[in-house]
Amino acid sequence: MGQAFCCIQVEQSSVAIKEQFGKYDEVLEPGCHCLPWISGKRVAGYLTLRLQQLDVRCETKTKDNVFVNVVASIQYRVLSNKASDAYYKLSNAKSQIQAYVFDVIRASVPKLNLDDAFEQKNEIARAVEEELEKAMSAYGYEIVQTLIVDIEPDEHVKRAMNEINAAARLRMAANEKAEAEKIIQIKRAEGEAEAKYLSGLGIARQRQAIVDGLRDSVIGFSVNVPGTTAKDVMDMVLITQYFDTMKEIGAASKSSSVFIPHGPGAVKDIATQIRDGLLQASQH
Repeated sequence: MGQAFCCIQVEQSSVAIKEQFGKYDEVLEPGCHCLPWISGKRVAGYLTLRLQQLDVRCETKTKDNVFVNVVASIQYRVLSNKASDAYYKLSNAKSQIQAYVFDVIRASVPKLNLDDAFEQKNEIARAVEEELEKAMSAYGYEIVQTLIVDIEPDEHVKRAMNEINAAARLRMAANEKAEAEKIIQIKRAEGEAEAKYLSGLGIARQRQAIVDGLRDSVIGFSVNVPGTTAKDVMDMVLITQYFDTMKEIGAASKSSSVFIPHGPGAVKDIATQIRDGLLQASQH
């Protein structure tokens, strides 16, 4: 109906290219415009001024001969003051942008190793943006932002990289585990050494206490019983301990311990004890 009355409507964030008798006339801003067809005026086409995005996937090779797919995201838009250039000078903006992206990526990535390519994504994106800005500004387009959103190596390369990373982490874990076991063994050895040291101190103190007790007993007995020697006291102490031990053995119902002298000289001592016992019995 609008065209029948020679009126057209340009939507918001868009512009229209007006021609008169096939020749460019002007750019129509958003709103309602009157184009009398009798004067040869018409709308040749429309251009959107909205921000557009183009994702470009480019396959290339790194310096260490690894094939990768680089995914670049290009955000661009038409400049309103250069809408005529964007409409007449460039027939397919997306194909043109894609060609420049291919050119820059395939010139930049082969200079880098695979690890460096991951680390220098921003530098690659900046190089692509600078090249696109210089080329597309002449056609009425503005490059707003360029992003390298992904770098995908071959599946076998990715698997190998994961295995290398896993092996490195396992090696680190093994080192940490070995270090922990080493610390545990050192601490255990230090604990055992300390325990043995304290045990030795205890035994030494015990023996010292026994010696001190025996010395006090000898001194006290010698004072109370004149004429006795230290040897007599020690013999009595040993005999007392011997009978105490025999008493404990006899008191136990299931005791199987028997103290028998050993060594070649013990045979003579046993024979002497038996002979003395027989002689004493015959005298009574």
